[in-house]
Amino acid sequence: MNKMPTPDMFLGRTEVGEDTLDGLYGLETYVGKSVLVSGAGGSIGSELCRQLIHHRPGRLILFDLSEVALFDVHRTLLQTASAAQVELVPVLGSVTDGILVAQVLAQQSVDIVLHAAAYKHVSLVQRNPLVGLSNNALGTHVLTTAAVQAGVERFILVSSDKAMRPSGVMGVSKRLAELIVQDIAHRMGDDGPILSIVRFGNVLGSSGSVVPIFQDQISRGGPVTVTDPHATRYFMTVSEAGRLVLYAGAMSRGGEIFVLDMGKPVRILDLALQAIVAAGRTIRSPKVPNGEIAVEIVGLCEGENRHEQALCDGTEKATAHHRIFCLEDAGLSEFEVAEILRALRNAIASGQPEEAFSALARRIPGFRNPTDPEETLPIAHIS
Repeated sequence: MNKMPTPDMFLGRTEVGEDTLDGLYGLETYVGKSVLVSGAGGSIGSELCRQLIHHRPGRLILFDLSEVALFDVHRTLLQTASAAQVELVPVLGSVTDGILVAQVLAQQSVDIVLHAAAYKHVSLVQRNPLVGLSNNALGTHVLTTAAVQAGVERFILVSSDKAMRPSGVMGVSKRLAELIVQDIAHRMGDDGPILSIVRFGNVLGSSGSVVPIFQDQISRGGPVTVTDPHATRYFMTVSEAGRLVLYAGAMSRGGEIFVLDMGKPVRILDLALQAIVAAGRTIRSPKVPNGEIAVEIVGLCEGENRHEQALCDGTEKATAHHRIFCLEDAGLSEFEVAEILRALRNAIASGQPEEAFSALARRIPGFRNPTDPEETLPIAHIS
């Protein structure tokens, strides 16, 4: 079960390798700095930490809500960090805890924040909207505001392609997080922190992504479950994502949304079939009834789209790296962002998401209020 297709086989493009960033201006940004990574125990956060160590920050603060994840990433990185003379500081806590966040930023003299902490599983966040919105959006507001007050040099938000015209709660929570960072960035003076956003697609092998799910299903004898035979997604590797975030964050001048040219979308069904073959198993089908592993179509989950929009649509601007682009995005006004945040806080206080959904639907194109009785088409069927 360790066999899988190589990235180039299903990315639809050549993987952005480490050699494409070596020597590029800007990566010295992290040398000797005190860097905080929120969500450090997650798939993206831990990869950011691994790559950061090679750029030799003076101190690396591992901030995570999960005790198990924080313990694991700290233990895994300890030897490498020691060899590179990088101080590791594990911090257990939530980005929604304003007092803790402010204390850590001050006590550790943080220069750079990489904000990767987020609830990202579409169906879970759809079923638990207020928790998802609180963590992903209000947590971003707390951390960004505290970082600016603490005088950090740079703040980089790790975002998602699902923030583009979001239809579900997870996507709209990430879009709101982007709008919060943009709003604060637009109000920064010339001597203020540089705030930016890096958006990318699905990460192969990350927690809850299709590849490890397929591997687990194959190891159990199947079936391999696919939501929709026509569903497609844009993919990248976790190491690729880490490189993009670090370099884009270093090149930022403030307020940008950076994206990666991720090539062509990959059909999930094709990926499932590749996973079965790569594992050395045969595919059960009408023509091969004795095949070892069956594929079962189970339907889209609530909040999922059949297809995702391309990160690059031709309006983006080129950057110093030929695969990294900068989007033109005006965001919302300070008043509009404040209106949404007020509605979200009221919804959390009452335990009822309707007010937040209504405010989000008014201001964010693509989002459909799931509590509006006039919305007769289920979110899961939107493509």
